Amino acid sequence: MKHKGPYIYEYPRPAVTVDAVVFRRIGGDWEVLLIKRMNAPFEGYWALPGGFIDEEETLEHAVERELFEETLLRGVKLQQLKAFSNPYRDPRGRTIGVAFVGILNDINVEVRANDDAKEVQWFSLDNLPDLAFDHSEIIDCAIEWLEKHI
Repeated sequence: MKHKGPYIYEYPRPAVTVDAVVFRRIGGDWEVLLIKRMNAPFEGYWALPGGFIDEEETLEHAVERELFEETLLRGVKLQQLKAFSNPYRDPRGRTIGVAFVGILNDINVEVRANDDAKEVQWFSLDNLPDLAFDHSEIIDCAIEWLEKHI
């Protein structure tokens, strides 16, 4: 349903994306879940699971949907972390990203690459690969959150 009325102006609107920062602890080591991108931009780079919100969905539904579509992971309690608004964060155009963070307590849950994710893998926070977009900044912010909540 399109929402166009007398107070909707012809004005550029940025796209909105969501990203899921999912941590787990193996022994004393914290890991984060990443996907390898199948498509441009940043094809072949590792990134946080996420994507564009659909017009009629909430941010919370979008991040749960994207996490499941790309990793087949469900049931992680996610909370909104922060909005990222650098005008140049996405080479496709003006995009506002809303990051969510959560901790997976069941380390035996299987994840599998799906949809537009070529691979999915857990990475130690001490050994992260080069990341797409501004996902290094997002992970740094999520690590600060993690340090306050553990």
